[in-house]
Amino acid sequence: MNAATALSKGAATRELILARALEIADAKGIDALTIGTLADAAGMSKSGVFAHFGSREELQLAVLDAAARGFTDEVFVPAVRERRGLPRLRAILQGWKRRTLRYGESRACPIGAAAIEFDDRPGPIRDRVLGHLIHLRKEIARAVAMAVEQGHVRADIDPDQIAFEVHGLVLAFQFELKLFGIERAVLRVEAAISRMLDALALARPEPVSD
Repeated sequence: MNAATALSKGAATRELILARALEIADAKGIDALTIGTLADAAGMSKSGVFAHFGSREELQLAVLDAAARGFTDEVFVPAVRERRGLPRLRAILQGWKRRTLRYGESRACPIGAAAIEFDDRPGPIRDRVLGHLIHLRKEIARAVAMAVEQGHVRADIDPDQIAFEVHGLVLAFQFELKLFGIERAVLRVEAAISRMLDALALARPEPVSD
């Protein structure tokens, strides 16, 4: 086996281990993830997992980064195909809603779960979660700013404030989904998204009467 083949095989094994780690984090949270639990789930030895992730913390950070990439691929990449302005902002909201529904009532995005688990625990995990959430809000604020530039949204709108409100809306949706069930949660979030976009949009001019 040459060096390139070995490197490729090693990368593939690492991605396979990471996929199993994401499944554990989705179901039980990032704090439940250890080298031992992952080795059992992946059917590997602890030393085999350790060769790819040198510590539990390194493993947890890798899972958070993988979850962030998954969010980008599932929410932001499809939204970029939509026209700049409200269509793109609407696509982001709908994509985030679909991702939340995919996790369902019993699982959670590792980043959102880690934000709750580590919000009062200073250290690299909290810092990484915060970094991903800052990036997320910046991307939403950027979409709102583009909507202003396109003339779809009032010029007095503060994009950062809207990004905060969008984030809060999705967090409320997540709690509604887990506590009250899918049917009620979907009705609530659809109404909230419509209300938010209507409030942002420029008022349409009244028809001129003869």
